[in-house]
Amino acid sequence: MDNKVLIEICLESAESVIAAEKGGADRVELCSDLFEGGCTPSFGVYKAARNNTKSIKINVMIRPRGGDFCYSDVEFEAMKEDIKLFKENGADGIVFGILTPDGKIDVKRSKEIIELARPLPVTFHRAFDMTTDAFESLETLISLGVDRVLTSGQEATVPEGADVLAELVERAGDRIIVMPGCGITERNFEKMKNIIKAKEYHIHLPQEFASKMEFHPGHIYMGGLLRQSEFTIAHTSVSRVQNVMKING
Repeated sequence: MDNKVLIEICLESAESVIAAEKGGADRVELCSDLFEGGCTPSFGVYKAARNNTKSIKINVMIRPRGGDFCYSDVEFEAMKEDIKLFKENGADGIVFGILTPDGKIDVKRSKEIIELARPLPVTFHRAFDMTTDAFESLETLISLGVDRVLTSGQEATVPEGADVLAELVERAGDRIIVMPGCGITERNFEKMKNIIKAKEYHIHLPQEFASKMEFHPGHIYMGGLLRQSEFTIAHTSVSRVQNVMKING
């Protein structure tokens, strides 16, 4: 039996989208600021990615900031404007997540987002993992007509949430796609696939590249206290994507 699944690569640059396509990935989720868990990418990055790839599907993250998933009216307005912009310019899908203060799916606002995004498919992201009850939330998303949910099984990583993920996949059936994501690598992908039995998987496969800068002022930083080196750049690794696709069969 063919057990090949769909591979979506999580990434945050146009170069990474190009690399994901070269590696054979089926789809990408384009974000900015993965350090914050992913936010809305700039339109320029999206256009550059679209203009420099041939056919890979690009789903766009709509998240106006890091932090929680309970948004102000102004933030919600920004989300809707971004959806219209990306939809009008050929995005293949929209990724979002909105919660109420008590840890439930925000049904009212989610309906607005879904209606605005259609006919594009919509993914509810790992805000799902911050809800009070995974199985109740799953049924809510199904009732809303969401196409897929990205989740780590309400644990920090997919390997830790594998049992819950397997049950979510079983309960979902053909009503919604449960897409495991967070902590999947080449080393555990096949094992997770065999345990969870999902149809789609969401994977981050970066590689660090040295900066082209020859002058390195060591006393100046562009970030806060938790800072990455300004002289190391991370993009999706073509070879790592190829490795996962090879395992996938």
